[in-house]
Amino acid sequence: MDAERVDLLLADLDGCGVTAVEELPDHAIRAFFTTTEARTGAADHLRSHADLAISASEISDEDWGARSQAAIGAVTVGALTIAPPWAAPSGARGAGVIIIQPSMGFGTGHHASTRLCLEHLQSVPLKGARVLDVGTGSGVLAIAAARLGAAEVVGIDLDADALSNASENAGLNGVSERIDLRELTLVDARSLGRTFDVIVANLTGGHLRREASHLAPLAAPNAHLIVSGFQADESNDVIHALESAGWTLSASAAEATWVAALFTRL
Repeated sequence: MDAERVDLLLADLDGCGVTAVEELPDHAIRAFFTTTEARTGAADHLRSHADLAISASEISDEDWGARSQAAIGAVTVGALTIAPPWAAPSGARGAGVIIIQPSMGFGTGHHASTRLCLEHLQSVPLKGARVLDVGTGSGVLAIAAARLGAAEVVGIDLDADALSNASENAGLNGVSERIDLRELTLVDARSLGRTFDVIVANLTGGHLRREASHLAPLAAPNAHLIVSGFQADESNDVIHALESAGWTLSASAAEATWVAALFTRL
């Protein structure tokens, strides 16, 4: 399979209970699931692709951990390097290095949509800013914002495991005092009683379209919005939804089939 088709298959697996993905030679992929039922459901879903070869096998928790650690290394995006603890540059836990401890559900920020968000984060003024990270997951974007000078970062997610992982990672990077993690929906985020200079939302295209109207009330004057997690064929619909909600497109970037966009609100 070529790289573009791999990206499309990964998008197709979204929502199928994947806990980790390992890239193999020749653009093959191995997906890991915590239950046999989730694995069987995903295989049945993908068998609609007539020429797709699928096989299943049982992997122990210990083997999963070893495989995941072997497959994950450091990645550099601009001035930032994201790495699991075992792949971090020796003695390099300074401003440019972010340590992310992978868990069964949350990786180290190597996905194209995360890299695109990290690029855009480095293009907006963050010194002293208030930042909202919607769907924080491992907390990698929240931590990056703090490392890039944000005075206050709020990360929201509905997954308690995500918030636990994000809290651990904030501690690993020494930014716990500047990151406030909350189990909140985007609508409930209004209860925070404040607006934000930068909002990051690495979500699905459908989620961004549905929630577009809830982002603007959280924005301070001249705020920046960074969105990703959607495919190129969804781009027009996502951009239209956000522009209809009062945002102005400033820039966009793509990697393979994934897109990120930067908006401003006056």
